[in-house]
Amino acid sequence: MTYLIRRICLSAFLTLLLPFDSHASAPETCVAKISELKELLNDPAFSLKWEETTMDDGKPLIVTISEKKGALSVVFDKTTKGLWADISGVICKTDKALEIRFTAEQIRFGPAASRVLRYVLSSGGEFTLKRIGSSQLQVSTTGWSGAFASTAN
Repeated sequence: MTYLIRRICLSAFLTLLLPFDSHASAPETCVAKISELKELLNDPAFSLKWEETTMDDGKPLIVTISEKKGALSVVFDKTTKGLWADISGVICKTDKALEIRFTAEQIRFGPAASRVLRYVLSSGGEFTLKRIGSSQLQVSTTGWSGAFASTAN
């Protein structure tokens, strides 16, 4: 009888550990090649070059996506100031957006990077990319975001 009571109590306890919202989220898919990225987005014409439209200094960031050494490379160049950041890593599709994920070893800062940016991302992190229509992209990370328009590849 004691065994049965223990079993019932254990079952009740384990049931409490289950999440109340049992909706399963879609599995994330991460890619490391441009062809995979375009396939993931189901958009063979996805632009690989974007220009910032919301900068307040008149010097837009240019974001370029390419492949380097078997990984995706996302380069942020500040117009007239040079490299802001060069990131190697993967791009993952989540339920809400794309994420460029990288470790401390996968980001290189350039002379245009502020001290704040260096501090926030020096241990690694992510940039979120959200499509706004067919030709705009919202790019954000901790403490920063900007809107970008597609340019010629």
